[in-house]
Amino acid sequence: MKTPRDILLERHQAVAPKLDAIRHEIINSNFRRSDFVATIWLELIWPSRRVWTGLAAIWILIFVANFSMRDHSQMTMAKSSPSPEMIVAYQQQEKLLAELIGPNEPQIAEPPKTFLPQPRSEERAEILMT
Repeated sequence: MKTPRDILLERHQAVAPKLDAIRHEIINSNFRRSDFVATIWLELIWPSRRVWTGLAAIWILIFVANFSMRDHSQMTMAKSSPSPEMIVAYQQQEKLLAELIGPNEPQIAEPPKTFLPQPRSEERAEILMT
């Protein structure tokens, strides 16, 4: 007597080569670069082209705003050398800061205190006596 599994396998043995051919055709078509790029274009980008266009426009606006807000005075200030008055002012500020903060000497840490634990039995005796 045949099992249900054997009956199903006999029915579908004739279809197996056709399914293998379809499987190979799909795999081969997806691995071709031009078909793959076209598939990506048609499935991901083309249906939502308005969204992608909007995102591109927003990024362009962000780039333009960032470029227009760039401060050019800092670039010219960095290129110019400091004047002698500025150098003297910086030196005075450093001296004043050193006076306010004090000397920068390493501090010596105190040695740790020794801890001598007492037995708990003596503590109980003291509590009972009082």
